[in-house]
Amino acid sequence: MTPWTILLTASWLATAQAIPREYEEVLTLLGKKGDFREGVLKVNVPRADLAVEIAGRPAPTPFGFGGWVAFTKGDDGSEVMMGDLVLTEDEVNPVMSAILSNGLDVTALHNHFFREQPRMFYMHVHGRGKASELARKLEPAIDWIDGAARKRGAPPAAVVGGKLDAERIAGIVGHTGETSGGVYKITIGRPDIDLREHGAVINARMGLNTWAAFFGSDEDAMVAGDVAMLEHEVTPVLSSLRASGIDVVAIHHHMTGTSPVVIFLHYYGAGPAGRLAEGVRAAVDLLGKPAPGAHALIR
Repeated sequence: MTPWTILLTASWLATAQAIPREYEEVLTLLGKKGDFREGVLKVNVPRADLAVEIAGRPAPTPFGFGGWVAFTKGDDGSEVMMGDLVLTEDEVNPVMSAILSNGLDVTALHNHFFREQPRMFYMHVHGRGKASELARKLEPAIDWIDGAARKRGAPPAAVVGGKLDAERIAGIVGHTGETSGGVYKITIGRPDIDLREHGAVINARMGLNTWAAFFGSDEDAMVAGDVAMLEHEVTPVLSSLRASGIDVVAIHHHMTGTSPVVIFLHYYGAGPAGRLAEGVRAAVDLLGKPAPGAHALIR
């Protein structure tokens, strides 16, 4: 284990917490794994059954095909649930029907990539109530996804990348990340945005974050990610990414009825890892600045 890996592992262990009993029930009902940190249960819904290529390049599950659902408590003791389900094109409407017919909300449907095969879509889901009740309402949709995975049979062979200098990427971006399945992923919160729902803090683990996933080699890498922006930050970030030669593939919201409004965009790029990291850093540096001529909705 390298000193870099030891540092990341120690950091994760320092923030990991025992999973409360009510959340253990959620994991059991959904048949999934998860972890509890910062007051949030994060349930993993990965699509390891899919072999995805982006413009002809194989991409592993951690590059952008790991769905999730998160739970956190509101100030009245009820749970707020938010999540992002990863679906193939033919799965979208059956899963949406399963969500809606069980009393949950669909708050967004969008893409993360261009030129990917099979075509992939991302469905944001929302609910509020008791944790176990929310899990039962979500269970039919999760069962539908799991059933589709079983029909595909054995999972595809693991996608192997080259050598990435994670420490150099982190140094350029200005934030550290974690490596999984050959993908180095950096997740950056927006603690400057005070976003709440029924008193529940909507933090990075609930989906209020910017992230960048790197895969490949130092010489020939891919980057994909998401940027969480206030409305006045959208155009500067778009301009920055395009100036860096990084493609913007979607602009959308994740949540409805929240204040302030948070807009998300997805991007994709290919090339030397260092150049891609510099493009990500230039966009990230634009976040958290006041709106021109006005006070931004930040702490």
